[in-house]
Amino acid sequence: SMAATEPGTRKRRPKGHFAAAAGRAKRPRGGAGRQLEAGMRGILITCNMNERKCVGEAYSLLGEYGDLLYGPEQFSDHEERLSGSEREEDEDDVEAALKKEVGQIRASTEQKLRRFQSVESGANNVVFIRTRGIEPENLVHHILKDMHTTKKKKTRVILRMLPISGTCKAFMEDMKKYAETFFEPWFKAPNKGTFQIVYKARNNSHMSREEVIKELAGIVGSLNPENKVDLNNPQYTIVVEIIKSVCCLSVVRDYVLFRKYNLQEVVKNNKDDIKQNPSSLTEEQNSKAVKPETEEEEKSSKEVKQDNK
Repeated sequence: SMAATEPGTRKRRPKGHFAAAAGRAKRPRGGAGRQLEAGMRGILITCNMNERKCVGEAYSLLGEYGDLLYGPEQFSDHEERLSGSEREEDEDDVEAALKKEVGQIRASTEQKLRRFQSVESGANNVVFIRTRGIEPENLVHHILKDMHTTKKKKTRVILRMLPISGTCKAFMEDMKKYAETFFEPWFKAPNKGTFQIVYKARNNSHMSREEVIKELAGIVGSLNPENKVDLNNPQYTIVVEIIKSVCCLSVVRDYVLFRKYNLQEVVKNNKDDIKQNPSSLTEEQNSKAVKPETEEEEKSSKEVKQDNK
């Protein structure tokens, strides 16, 4: 401990040493493209404490259903082709070593283009899996529908799994501009539906829940006056998840039936389930188209109901 060291030893460290170390600790591994930012799509997953185990469960669950819905993941084979043509040349060791290094860099770039890639979310107990070339809303709805039907518990640490099909900067002007286009497939006339808005902000104090809900509900209303708020059993739930300066959005079906997209709750037998079947849109239409984890969230979902009225 510091108290045990002689007085002289503490002065040697440069002044910014601890600040720099703290900064390094917080920075995501792997730099650019490895943290949640505007422009990404993916799946936001909440867990209790064990984030590494959560990432593992997410890869395994998403991999299983991803292969099922979209076929096995294709990896490009241009590396094999390259190494084949290189063998003909007679290269010295230096050049060979260099080529090998370039190959490894290329392979690590390939890695970033995977269908599912965990990135730093910017909040504790939240894991963000970036997706490429798939519809997060489709995939997650499919997983929940399957678990709801079979009642097979498939995960231990994952709590909720929310598709995020759009992200923008978490400032009111950006969000309004983004939402006007983003909401069109569900809510722009002739499309319409009943809806509610659920809102959660983490590590962000500059956004006002009331203002966001009011503005977004206003946009939905302006796209088609027949879009109506329904807090008991809406066709669509607009999910707004803000982390730091990123706003994550999606429009999901069966939010109430699937227990707020909570994988632990959806496999429990529930007497209400008998009355209601999951909505089944065709994949084509859809591509256009649970218990609170904490008291705070319980409180917040009550507030949202007040706000929406």
